Amino acid sequence: MAKGKVIISCAITGAIHTPSMSPYLPVSAQEIAESAVGAAEAGAAIIHLHARNPVDGRPDQDPDLFRPFLGVIKQRTDAVLNLTTGGHPSMTVQERMRPAETFAPEVASLNMGTMGFGLFPMLDRYKDFKHDWEAKALEASRDLVFKNTYADIEHLLSVLSPQGTRFEFECYDTSHLYNLKYFFDRGLVKAPLFIQTCFGILGGIGSHPDDIMHMKRTADRLFGDHYEWSVLGAGARQMSIVAMAASMGGNVRVGLEDSLWAGRGRLAETNAQQVTLARQIIEAQGLSVATPDEARAILDLKGADRTTI
Repeated sequence: MAKGKVIISCAITGAIHTPSMSPYLPVSAQEIAESAVGAAEAGAAIIHLHARNPVDGRPDQDPDLFRPFLGVIKQRTDAVLNLTTGGHPSMTVQERMRPAETFAPEVASLNMGTMGFGLFPMLDRYKDFKHDWEAKALEASRDLVFKNTYADIEHLLSVLSPQGTRFEFECYDTSHLYNLKYFFDRGLVKAPLFIQTCFGILGGIGSHPDDIMHMKRTADRLFGDHYEWSVLGAGARQMSIVAMAASMGGNVRVGLEDSLWAGRGRLAETNAQQVTLARQIIEAQGLSVATPDEARAILDLKGADRTTI
């Protein structure tokens, strides 16, 4: 891992939260673009991107919805653009991979195992919804399997790797690290691996400090010096997980995809606000934030000029 340099990723809108949960969640292409530019200006080297239907805010993997904001972000920043292949757990893998297949980004997310993805507990906190689909989607997650089989993962790798796209390997539990080791040992993925350990989603590992230590120890044992470690915390523990990981030499991910908050009881008004908080935590520890080009070097990325964005 790069000593003293911390890569901040920012996940701009995602598929977990619905528009009714925060008036600040970006939905339209213009909102997503402006929020991404602000996050990059605040210090995010990597921008992780989903799209939404501009009418009702539903997660949508139509590449034509990505195209308008991708062009703006590329024109106005030098950030690394990371496109989701997770989409929403209800989507097929073919639907989920369409944007990355179309635009050949420097980085694409890749979920490393099939899991439950329990969003329904949010129904206890949110009662009023603008759109009919929102409460139904949360309730449906009681009986929803987020399908990421070995065949799915190998298919994504076989399509995207030849384009030079590298991956943010999203690991929500210990088994996902072992799944990644399987593909690494067979030469289907190559070092340096960018491993995003994800904490706090029901169906995956929790967000206790012991959980974070366990995932880090396991990754160290499995991958040694062949990986870059990053963390994301879902919900209220986002910044405490940022602080812990940074102190351990890790990289961090923040953003409104993962948490709507900027402190106890205080909604984040922009993604940049969360990036700024993370940067303050990092710099208070005597560390510095990686620039996009430093992130490219650390992760051995192909460069923005080799995408079709």
